[in-house]
Amino acid sequence: MIRCTGLSVALVLAAGLLAPVTLPAAVAAESSRVAGAVETAGIALIELDGQMSDRQQVMPLFGEGHEVTSRAVIDAIKRAGSRDNVSGLVIRLKDADLNAARVEEFGSAIAQARKAGKKVHIFSDNYGPAELRLGAFADEVLIQKGGGVSLPGIHMEEMFLADMFTWAGIKADFVQVGDYKGASEQYANSKPSEAWNKNIDALLDSMYKVTREQLKAGRKLDDAGLDKAMEVCWMASDEEAIKAGLIDASIDLLDLESHLEKVHGKKVDWQKELGGKHDHAADAAAGNPFALFSKLMNPPEYKIKRSTIAVVHIDGAIVDGESTSGGLMGDSGVGSRTIRRTLSDLEENKLVKGVVLRIDSPGGSAIASEVIWQGVKRLGKSKPVWVSVGNMAASGGYYIAVAGDKVYLNNSSIVGSIGVVGGKFALGGLMEKLHINTVSRSRGPRASMESMANPWSDSDRKLVRQKMEDTYKLFTSRVSQGRAGIDLAKTAEGRLFVGQDAVNLKMADKIGTLADTVGDMATELKLASGSFDVMDFPEPMSFADMIENLAGSFGAGATAPVGQFGASQTIVTSTLAEAARQMLGDQVFLQARSTMGAALQLRREKVLLVTPSVLIFR
Repeated sequence: MIRCTGLSVALVLAAGLLAPVTLPAAVAAESSRVAGAVETAGIALIELDGQMSDRQQVMPLFGEGHEVTSRAVIDAIKRAGSRDNVSGLVIRLKDADLNAARVEEFGSAIAQARKAGKKVHIFSDNYGPAELRLGAFADEVLIQKGGGVSLPGIHMEEMFLADMFTWAGIKADFVQVGDYKGASEQYANSKPSEAWNKNIDALLDSMYKVTREQLKAGRKLDDAGLDKAMEVCWMASDEEAIKAGLIDASIDLLDLESHLEKVHGKKVDWQKELGGKHDHAADAAAGNPFALFSKLMNPPEYKIKRSTIAVVHIDGAIVDGESTSGGLMGDSGVGSRTIRRTLSDLEENKLVKGVVLRIDSPGGSAIASEVIWQGVKRLGKSKPVWVSVGNMAASGGYYIAVAGDKVYLNNSSIVGSIGVVGGKFALGGLMEKLHINTVSRSRGPRASMESMANPWSDSDRKLVRQKMEDTYKLFTSRVSQGRAGIDLAKTAEGRLFVGQDAVNLKMADKIGTLADTVGDMATELKLASGSFDVMDFPEPMSFADMIENLAGSFGAGATAPVGQFGASQTIVTSTLAEAARQMLGDQVFLQARSTMGAALQLRREKVLLVTPSVLIFR
């Protein structure tokens, strides 16, 4: 059995190894009574509990890390699907962090397991849209008796802040290049423009179509049947959802084993060892304070040892300089300097046979996007560089994507937003209301453009627009250079597209997951299965680096940005971030924070490649 749950992951997925999962006593007792002479059905269990990440953030001291990564889950599903002694697979969802990209990538692995003859069951206490979409890939969808189901559709709310800013005395002074860009509208407008309405409505239509097609195919429903199911199941009981065709059966967890025995026609044999032997020495070392001290002094190496396909993660707002973590609301920034250094190291390493850029970013700094683009093109001269898009490669994220040789998308991946936005917030009116008197002094012909009190003059705005048009021209030239045959009249000016629509418009090459991207690259490079490694970059932080970063966050050291108040600021920021997460929910919180982090770069850079904040509520 496989258990992918929080801090117990190290005991479960270490070295591809599977450890026992905690089951109800009645289930475990029943399993232990199965006699060896009785024909059995080997069943593997994967539990997905809480938050996941696309890569390991901190290098583990002992064995594998505690962080549950998407690829580890996918590998676990594939391992279960490849074993001769496994007849079926149960995926139990326990408040799992499922976004659209993970649903499709886990679903692809489930499809492979089913193709290999394994029956896949999904079990959850409750089902929302993400859980139902994952269930559409399985043979059977099970719900805890008494559980609830919600499939309301896609609902989006945008906040337009111009009237509030006017009341507060703030002037949102923005310019955008691209009629459909929309990134400045929420600040500068009281309602959406006609172009933005058209853009976002088309995007939502495409996203809704993807969701419906997956549910119809997986649940064998026609349009009328799905419409009826959604009408009933905006909030439904388990029995109502079964009647609507979204769920197969309602059972108590304690009866899971007996249910599986009926489905498979055999006694259940829970598979406990689907991999190699467990590293008990690592477990013992983890509890040994002397071994811990030794590991702290001599951290494990993150070293390429044989032929490798490197996965470089560009996940978050794109910023100048070094990558950051734990900023506004806990967001991370992908630094151009960090990525360029990583790409240079991979270029020089002869064991790296190819590189996949895994992009999940709303964009950010125009300068940083160009710097990373340059690095990708340089690397591409010596080895293949392909791109896999997670949830989004928009604006600056798409700018980087077009530098790759091939671009793979999930069906729900959002790409595009080829446009530029620039501006600042003029706070003069707010300061006046607060009775704050400011005195400005400038030296130099354009120094007053930096004023935080006053909006730009007409001549200032003309200069900003010229810079933005230059950036837009460079952006579109990069797209044309990287995507042969693309029609910018249909794809540029800030338009957004999803999955297959983007492929049809030549914005990408193929629908496929990260695993598909890596697999196809390995085939092209003639790397046999099992003969190469897949490694994530930038490499995880060492434990010592993590401690140093934490110390810096709490004001230790002369470089702390707020000196003696660093600890207070960190605590307040963390508290506000957690409050926002609880109020908005994980899906909206995680989606919003990267875009907000990207937009905040207006403090340093007046021209950005960033897509608008789109909040999609369940």
